[in-house]
Amino acid sequence: MTSLIDHAYLAQQTFGDIDLAHELLGLFAGQCRRLLPGITDPGLDECHRADLAHTLKGSALGVGAARVAELSAAIEDGLRRGDGVPASAYVALTDVVEATLSEIDAPA
Repeated sequence: MTSLIDHAYLAQQTFGDIDLAHELLGLFAGQCRRLLPGITDPGLDECHRADLAHTLKGSALGVGAARVAELSAAIEDGLRRGDGVPASAYVALTDVVEATLSEIDAPA
């Protein structure tokens, strides 16, 4: 299986500091767990949900989680346009976030 985290990119961002890379991944995992419920909550204001998706996108780009960033961006764009986001987009984001968290949490 292909990694959902670009570890070469992350190593470049952290200047090869493995402890810093682990710390950043831990912070990213925490953000995923805090932001995803709001992004997928249809009861929240669309603008707020778009802001949450934007934050997750930026965090994902910072650690090399390109798929999370891509799906977050698509949801953000749809919410900001106001033309609706298909339920399948939220399912896809949830699935990739869960898979990414599993990868982060897996013993090295």
